[in-house]
Amino acid sequence: MTRPALIAAFAAVTAGLAVTAMPAASEEPILTVEGPQGTTSYDLAGLEAMEPVTFTTTTIWTNAPHEYTGVPLLKLLEHAGVTEGSILATAINDYAVEIPLAEITEDYPVVAYHLDGEPMSIRDKGPLWIIYPFDSDEKLRAEVIYSRSIWQLNRIAPAP
Repeated sequence: MTRPALIAAFAAVTAGLAVTAMPAASEEPILTVEGPQGTTSYDLAGLEAMEPVTFTTTTIWTNAPHEYTGVPLLKLLEHAGVTEGSILATAINDYAVEIPLAEITEDYPVVAYHLDGEPMSIRDKGPLWIIYPFDSDEKLRAEVIYSRSIWQLNRIAPAP
């Protein structure tokens, strides 16, 4: 099937659904965020175009400090109109974690798309990883926070 035919088929299947895509998406979407205003799909370029946040931290899954760059989760949720309750962050393999909005700040967590300045491969916990600046505050080094640090993230939706 040609790309235009595939796009037409997708449009026919999704007719009537509220779907918003980032303008001029040049890559396949790597993240969908559902909210009251519909579903927004982001490709890597769309995420990179947002105001990035960068920090260096150690994790319990890596051997040394690394630099992470991404978009504050709160910014993505605000864009989707999600303002209360909890979200369900889901990975490529359908592993999911619930994160209460009351525990999401302007500073963390971040939906990281770069590790040490490079895009993350699936093998390296990418393409997206919800991560916290663990070294910045002792309260972030808790089991519940570690459990919310989901890698291979590909979708976010309000929790049921």
